[in-house]
Amino acid sequence: MQRRQFVRTLSAAFAVGALPSLAAAQDAAAPAKPAPGKPALAGVKAIVFDTFGTVVDWRSSLIADFTEWGKRRGITANWETLVDDWRAAYSPGMDRVRKGETPWTTLDQLHRQSLEKLVTAQNIVGLTEADLDYLRRGWHRLRPWPDAVAGMQRLRKRYILGPLSNGNVALLTNLARHSQIPWDVIFGSDLWKHYKPDPETYLGVCGLLDIKPEELMLTAAHNYDLGAARKLGLRTAFIARPTEYGPRQKLDFKADSDWDVIAKDMGDLADQLGV
Repeated sequence: MQRRQFVRTLSAAFAVGALPSLAAAQDAAAPAKPAPGKPALAGVKAIVFDTFGTVVDWRSSLIADFTEWGKRRGITANWETLVDDWRAAYSPGMDRVRKGETPWTTLDQLHRQSLEKLVTAQNIVGLTEADLDYLRRGWHRLRPWPDAVAGMQRLRKRYILGPLSNGNVALLTNLARHSQIPWDVIFGSDLWKHYKPDPETYLGVCGLLDIKPEELMLTAAHNYDLGAARKLGLRTAFIARPTEYGPRQKLDFKADSDWDVIAKDMGDLADQLGV
């Protein structure tokens, strides 16, 4: 992405009005003093987080939300199946965009498209336009993992924090406000019009923050994401979320490489970074 394009999109990146400016966040970020044995991480200035699965528990959140909502609305459905099938449509939808088979489409729009197909296929009847919008916006109301917010609040004392997610800016901004996630800046896929693991996503953050790849750390519960980041020079931190997909989980029960940090949760990540 050209520098001129970064300037045009910078205001969108700082979409959470109550959050500080980049300059303020950089001033507040003290020089890192990583824990003994991790001197290579002393230059890290910012940490970005994969969001769905790493920061928030999307599956349990959606199932609980829709189950309670369905009772209020008198709508019967197998919400667990809907949520699992909805998530299964996530990667194929993004891949069609990534391969150029469909024009740029935000994750919110992809979610709506796949939702409409699923409610028809699963014979969920009686849904109004407002109901479909409520379900789509379930992704804006996800609950964080119990350790996430407290651990990130510790990390924010030293590092600039933000999501590096396939979610769009509006989705991630609403999610931050709903769950009090302490991000300084919102990085959404619509800033680059690319989805991970395209290089434009990881390097786009470096461009907007005016930092080198080795000064940026990605924290994720997905090994493929960290592998793509490492190839571009980013630092990496792995946190296992072995219940993310419920009984459908097949990958990422543990780190499959020697990532810079392998932590049991967000608090442990802060411990290992000496915060």
